[in-house]
Amino acid sequence: MMTPRDRPSRPTQARENAARGFGNVPASLPPRALVAVKTAVFVASLYELVRLVWLGVQDDLGANPVELVERGLGTAALVMLLVTLAVTPLRRLTGWTWLVRLRRMLGLFAFFYAALHVTAWVWLDHWMDWQAIVEDVVKRPYLTFGAIAFVLLVPLAITSTKGWVKRLGGRHWQRLHRLVYAAAVLAVAHYWFHKLAKNDLSTPAIYAVILAALLAARLVHWGARVRASRAA
Repeated sequence: MMTPRDRPSRPTQARENAARGFGNVPASLPPRALVAVKTAVFVASLYELVRLVWLGVQDDLGANPVELVERGLGTAALVMLLVTLAVTPLRRLTGWTWLVRLRRMLGLFAFFYAALHVTAWVWLDHWMDWQAIVEDVVKRPYLTFGAIAFVLLVPLAITSTKGWVKRLGGRHWQRLHRLVYAAAVLAVAHYWFHKLAKNDLSTPAIYAVILAALLAARLVHWGARVRASRAA
């Protein structure tokens, strides 16, 4: 007879049920299939940049092209950041270990769009007026949050290679890359407070809920590991 301790926990049962539901997709992919998936994800990740370039070529950026470009790049950065954070929970849910092979590329795309977003704001919005830039960042909370989020992403992008994992050591590298959680919270706060000034929180609320769900999934997993270690 199965005792309460022998019974799988609810999170474990949920993961097993989900894994059976996604069973048509293998847990690992052969090299050619993985290359195809990576290529598809790479092309899809370029969508927002291609869209903005196309609109620019067609002279169809609207009445406020600077705002449209900044908003598009910033939204792409936030989306890519949340997609990056979704990799681990989705891997645990589906059992698709190959998802981990996409995480570095997705994270670098998040930084890529964030860097373009900041560059557009510094160059097109402020024309490299560094005194005005600093004053704006200090004065406006949403810019403060955004600036800190971008600064946190810089070391994560620099140390994303396997060489840096070896230099720092796996444990130290993992600790450093936990900054991504703070960067994501600050990025959502950046968007939230920007829209708060316009009394339009519908879209930021969606991103906030998604981020909360992703962080909650990690907390649930961590709690399950702690309980399992204590039971052992």
